[in-house]
Amino acid sequence: MEVLEALRTRRSIRKYTRDDVPDSDIRIILEAGMSGPSAVNSQPWHFIVITSRSILNEIPKASLYAQMAKDAAIAIVICGDPALDKIPLFWQQDCCIAAQNILLAAHSLGYGAVWTAAYPLEDRVLNLQKLLGIPSNIIPLAVIPIGRPAEKMKGDKPYLEERVHLDGW
Repeated sequence: MEVLEALRTRRSIRKYTRDDVPDSDIRIILEAGMSGPSAVNSQPWHFIVITSRSILNEIPKASLYAQMAKDAAIAIVICGDPALDKIPLFWQQDCCIAAQNILLAAHSLGYGAVWTAAYPLEDRVLNLQKLLGIPSNIIPLAVIPIGRPAEKMKGDKPYLEERVHLDGW
C-alpha cells in the first residue's frame, strides 16, 4: 500500500476476527514503530506485545476504553522511558510518532487497529503498570489492539481549508 493511500484510508477499527497475526507481521509493525523520528535520536520507547488471550481479556479492566482488546489478536503497548529522553518530556511526542507508525503499518498489512490512550490518565497508567509488570519509571502511553478487521470503515477525512493558514495566522 502506498504511504499516501495508507494515511488517507486508515481508520480506527474496533472489531476483529480472531485470526492470528504472524510473528513476521508483528516484527514488521514493530520495525515501523521504531523507524519513527525521535528528538536527538533518543528512541525513548519500549513495546510490550500482548498475545496471551488471558492478558488481552484483562486489558479493558486496566484501561476502560480498550474494550476491543478482548477480541483483538494482539495488542501493542507503547511505553516511554523518560530516562532515555535527551530533551525532557519529548518522549511523549516520540512515542506518539511510533504509535502512528504502528497504526499505519498494521493498516498497510491488512490489519485493523485502534489507538487507546493510557498516559496522561494516572489510573490507566498505574493499572497497566500493575497488570503488565511495567516498572514505575516506564510510562505506558497507549494500547493498540490489532487484528483482522471484522468491520469496514469508509470515507476520507475531510480537508479543512479553514484550518490552513499561509505565512501566519
